[in-house]
Amino acid sequence: MRIVAALGGNALLKRGQKPEAQVQEVNVASAVQALAPLAEDHDLLVTHGNGPQVGVLALERAADPNLTEPYPFDVLGAETQGMIGYWLLQSLENRLPDRQVASVINQTLVSSADPAFANPTKFIGPVYDEAGARRLAEERGWVMKPDGRYWRRVVPSPEPLRVVETGVIRLLLENGVVAVCAGGGGVPVVHTDSGLEGVEAVVDKDLTAAVLAQALDADVLLILTDVEYVYRDFGTPEQEPIIRATPAEIRRANLPAGSMGPKVEAAARFAELTGGMAAIGRLEDAQAILAGTAGTRIRT
Repeated sequence: MRIVAALGGNALLKRGQKPEAQVQEVNVASAVQALAPLAEDHDLLVTHGNGPQVGVLALERAADPNLTEPYPFDVLGAETQGMIGYWLLQSLENRLPDRQVASVINQTLVSSADPAFANPTKFIGPVYDEAGARRLAEERGWVMKPDGRYWRRVVPSPEPLRVVETGVIRLLLENGVVAVCAGGGGVPVVHTDSGLEGVEAVVDKDLTAAVLAQALDADVLLILTDVEYVYRDFGTPEQEPIIRATPAEIRRANLPAGSMGPKVEAAARFAELTGGMAAIGRLEDAQAILAGTAGTRIRT
């Protein structure tokens, strides 16, 4: 089978961990332990998030006295693809010495007319209390919104239309290469009169994974996170796991818009557009999810 595995932020940073490089390298090695068995029998493509990392880089660049203007978000997105892609590349090569592995920096086409540019919703970077968030908003012009008990910076998150380098990725998979690509949803770009141009945004990585999985004729989309299942009425006394569902059924569940909602929408889109199987569950359960004994499975 051809499998697209989308790693959640927990694959690189557990909740509460500091975004130190060594911490993330250890976490990546654990993630690869769960993923490598999939590559032994199937074509495997790995995507990953970058929310904490792009937030850290944005803070560093904003505080750099040598810069007249901080690096734009498309450049920061490319930086995180290189950094995280390197960690995954090396760990996969160490775990799969008989396989070729490639890490690719990708661009994701979005529309310049996407309404997301007028309504930033994508959380990035660390959390702040309300006073700290308001101070940063005033000092740096950032848009800050509540995220649970805390506040975080938000940036536009336009809909992914196409991964520009899809043809290159297809060539890699057809030649047995394990591919790491579309990290952080890909670098967002728009068409202009002079060609492609980066924009200030972060694309949802799960939605990009679904677009890429469909374009590559993948059989399975695995969205791997830190919860065992998608839960109906999550966080309430009526909470219950969803084991199997159709796209329509899972869209009717009462799901948090800021966390599980985009994952479910990505899975539902892939299942209904391809007839393939999408699943959401814990990273360490990747093999069991593929076997149908763990996680939430979504198909028509």
